[in-house]
Amino acid sequence: MSRRLLVARNVSKGTLLAERLEDGASFWARFMGLMGRASLPVGDGLWLPGESGIHMLFMRFPIDAVFVSAPAGDSAGMRRVLSARRAIPAWRGVVWRVAGAKGVLELPSGTIEATGTAIGDEIAIDLG
Repeated sequence: MSRRLLVARNVSKGTLLAERLEDGASFWARFMGLMGRASLPVGDGLWLPGESGIHMLFMRFPIDAVFVSAPAGDSAGMRRVLSARRAIPAWRGVVWRVAGAKGVLELPSGTIEATGTAIGDEIAIDLG
């Protein structure tokens, strides 16, 4: 994984999705994802830019997944939530894809509920 940490905020709700968001832009980071980890602590997450789908093979724990649009053309670069999948079970072989998604936030299970994140919310992903 890249060591560059990002922060993900739900601007619409004024909540913090992840304060230690790993940048999954490299090939290796996208390939490995969260596989092999025992857990994902609250406040952590993985940002998969450009992705529209994930799978849960070889995962040991459930996660929340927030699928977002491409950044808006304005200077703020906000992304809109297109789909928010709660508590996706570990080892589920299904590939979750969302039409139009240009990135996925993989977050600890319960993050979507705790932050009130919903379809249409604006998300900011910035350097930490």
